[in-house]
Amino acid sequence: MGFKAVNRGLRILAIHGPNLNLLGTRDPSVYGTTTLDEINQELMRRGKERGVKVEAVQSNLEGEIVEHIQKARGHYDALLLNPGGYSHTSVAIRDALDACAVPSVECHLSNIHAREPFRHVSLTAAKSIGLISGFGARSYYLGLDAAIAHVELLQPK
Repeated sequence: MGFKAVNRGLRILAIHGPNLNLLGTRDPSVYGTTTLDEINQELMRRGKERGVKVEAVQSNLEGEIVEHIQKARGHYDALLLNPGGYSHTSVAIRDALDACAVPSVECHLSNIHAREPFRHVSLTAAKSIGLISGFGARSYYLGLDAAIAHVELLQPK
């Protein structure tokens, strides 16, 4: 895609929320057929091309997601976050994003605004630098590009 290589040792943590471990088989008409492992491998490949280390975790438990966010502070330059269904319900994840102040990009495979009305509001997106949804697995790759671009802008020249 013509991005320049980054050699500053940037680190990004991808956090996948509940049910994302079922990607590839869970409602493929909504979420596609790409597995979470395939998404993670592609994120790592794309990061490596740009000199960025990408790591990934997945949890179905709200408290574990909060802990991953809290532990990211001081260890990661940005987060790529898909809180899944917790996007619409979790004040705890929202508060962790706010308290830890690690820039995050929220991403969703499906277009949350084209789905059921309860999915139209993301509590967590308000504490992220941006939200990308509706592009399937590409939402993650666009989110990675956005996170890297944001961190690069913050670095002194």
